[in-house]
Formats: sequence, structure tokens, C-alpha cells
Amino acid sequence: MSIKQFSQKLSSLKDGSYDVFFNSRRYLLRKETHLDSKLIKLYGEELGGNDFISLNYYPEIQGGLLKPCEMPQQKVIDFILNLELIDAS
Repeated sequence: MSIKQFSQKLSSLKDGSYDVFFNSRRYLLRKETHLDSKLIKLYGEELGGNDFISLNYYPEIQGGLLKPCEMPQQKVIDFILNLELIDAS
């Protein structure tokens, strides 16, 4: 896995809220972009469970600087690369 793949997947999500699946569990995910796209904040909460995902990502620092919030970096990377959007239509 490269930070490039992670960055591309994260950037492909528009700002807003999403229902997603990860590891057969449903999450409510929220993405916000700040500081003229220099900061991406993402928070996901497992619905009906206790798991969560939280990160700050700085795409312009060192080719992409990932700062997970109180969790291993690999957990955040796996979540972003493997999440499945739930079609709301």
C-alpha cells in the first residue's frame, strides 16, 4: 500500500456524510476539508457498535502526512482502502 493509493481514495470522497460498510459492519462516515484543501478530517462511527475511525490528513506535507487520532495508522489505512459506500438511492 502506498500513501498515494490512500490519498486518492480519501480525496475521491466528497465532503459530507456517508453510510459505508467495512468488515461487514456499517459506519456513519463524515469527511470535511479545511484550509484550502490543506487539511482533511474524517470521522467514522460504527452503527450499533463501539468501533470508530478518526484521522487528520495533510496532503501537501511530505507527500501526504497521515495523523490518526488515538489508533494505529494501519487501521485507518485499511478502513479507507476497503470501505464500501452504501448506495443511498
